[in-house]
Amino acid sequence: MILMRILIYGAGVIGEKSMKNEEYKKLSIKEFTKAAGRYESNHAGIYEMCKKDYPDILEELEKEPFRDLLDAGCGPAPMISLLAEKHPDRHYTGLDLTPAMIEQAKKKNIPNTTFFVGDCENFPFEKDSFDAIICSMSFHHYPDPQAFFDSVKRCLRPNGRLILRDVTSDNKVLVWLMNTLEMPLANICGHGDVQVPTRDVVIKCCKKAGLKVEKFEIRKGMRMHCVVRKAMEKAIGNER
Repeated sequence: MILMRILIYGAGVIGEKSMKNEEYKKLSIKEFTKAAGRYESNHAGIYEMCKKDYPDILEELEKEPFRDLLDAGCGPAPMISLLAEKHPDRHYTGLDLTPAMIEQAKKKNIPNTTFFVGDCENFPFEKDSFDAIICSMSFHHYPDPQAFFDSVKRCLRPNGRLILRDVTSDNKVLVWLMNTLEMPLANICGHGDVQVPTRDVVIKCCKKAGLKVEKFEIRKGMRMHCVVRKAMEKAIGNER
């Protein structure tokens, strides 16, 4: 019975979304409301894997200075906690769709940090607000990846960068299996996973948004390590 449900549910995903965008988001809120209290505990379960991304993100951030950083899909703010300990003079902003996650983040009372409940497909911030944006293991929950990159373009300052981490693969058969079987099964089990983001999707969305993909690597554990840049503005009088 379970296998039949998976196959029927998965078949509906091929060529079109099986659920509406808001349905995915409601599933994500429900999932992470339940997970908020244990996300950083010794009983984190499947969320334990998210910790593997922290060292690579920290290493990438250290390559350039930043003043204002946004963590998109921040959860209970484990990354901001680490960054604030190392760079207490910087300003941090955390954004998450799930109110319970933001409640957990606020309990940490991290200095120079503000948290918002909001949608990563439509950042509730002014243009040119951040030098750096990080997004770790959250992107595969976004039904409209183009809207996310459009928000990144709007809210990054010129020459600002996005560091994006998620699960991916260049194996098209594997991605197909994950998107048509594993993701629908996750939805049945109450998870808000939408799709495995691929190299082609990221590059296409960034190009349309006017962003440049400077680095796209697939590292150990099928981990996407992507660095995206917003171009410097042309000086007035130097345009040709």
